[in-house]
Amino acid sequence: MNLVDFSLVRKDLFALPDYIVTKLLRWAKGVEEIGILEMRKIPGYHDEPLKGKRSGQRSIRLNRSYRALYSEINEGEIEIIRIEEVNKHEY
Repeated sequence: MNLVDFSLVRKDLFALPDYIVTKLLRWAKGVEEIGILEMRKIPGYHDEPLKGKRSGQRSIRLNRSYRALYSEINEGEIEIIRIEEVNKHEY
């Protein structure tokens, strides 16, 4: 069973554009229904591991500018995906 935890970013979601929140919620629903490993196979999210001080975290692309950073926590048979940050990526 998979669970996506938004507790660290719940307040931040209100400041984001609706289409970004919609895409993040669609990703989270997919994680809970088919699992994180299957969601990583969907090329539109560009799921990738991070390096350096963010080693152990992963990111998904919500669009060209916005990323969501997450980490996986295994607790027995439940895997919690904790969304740690949603930020606007500068180019």
